[in-house]
Amino acid sequence: MFEFLTNADIYLTTFWYIAIPVSLIFLAQAALTFFGAGDTDIHTDTDFGHVDSPMELFTLRNLINFLLGFSWGGICFYTTIQNKTLLVIASLAVGVIFVTLFFYIIQQIKKLEQNNTFDYQNVIGQEADVYLRIPESQQGKGKISVSYKGTIHELDAVSDNETIATGDKVLILDVLPDQVLLVKPLE
Repeated sequence: MFEFLTNADIYLTTFWYIAIPVSLIFLAQAALTFFGAGDTDIHTDTDFGHVDSPMELFTLRNLINFLLGFSWGGICFYTTIQNKTLLVIASLAVGVIFVTLFFYIIQQIKKLEQNNTFDYQNVIGQEADVYLRIPESQQGKGKISVSYKGTIHELDAVSDNETIATGDKVLILDVLPDQVLLVKPLE
């Protein structure tokens, strides 16, 4: 299968011996990443190139990306660049471009991340609908429904003043202990 490597130049042979295993490792990494298995959190003193970690230069993933660009760049430029020193420099440049491109792609993907965790503080000042009657003077809890980031949340609420009937509009004033909202009726 690789008979052409027996009579090939040492540079071409080296590029191929790097390209084949690195390509297989890269494909395995890509498959594991796409299927979610590449996103593991190992608690040791080693670095396995965790995608969610801050951008680090010296990781296994970056080494694989560099060697992938280096080896395939060397194979592709082998027939066009006759000077072996220039061939190695061009291959090194392709490897650096691969790592830079990987950094850029990951940076763009990270911009797509959203934190949709509900935080009670974010609904202060919003209007809501009373879902279950709210007793007067914080004598009991009622329920309100409030829209936050396109999702309707049903939350416990109390009133300092009068009883607020089901269906009335209220303004959320504060978050009390035990995640109960203090509301007042809208005039």
